[in-house]
Amino acid sequence: MIVLLTLLVMVLFGLGFLNGMWWVVAAVVVLAGLRYGRYGYDGWGRGDDSGFRNYRDYRDRVDRWDRRYSRQRRGRWNRQDREDRQDRERYR
Repeated sequence: MIVLLTLLVMVLFGLGFLNGMWWVVAAVVVLAGLRYGRYGYDGWGRGDDSGFRNYRDYRDRVDRWDRRYSRQRRGRWNRQDREDRQDRERYR
């Protein structure tokens, strides 16, 4: 797919020497490919931060698991888990 998109941009760029409007079309194709392509890159910002959210949720689950099943200071970890759940419910 990327090969076809590259060929299309090259052809449109070549046609731009005949009429400048083709350069505009080539630029629109490149921007659309970047914005709506496989990775959904947004050139004007960070874009979708769901990857970061997924990592944060994973990290929180691992931390809770480690706290819950550690042998030392189990009461403190359980109390922090309750506070974390209350905070999470408060901000949903």
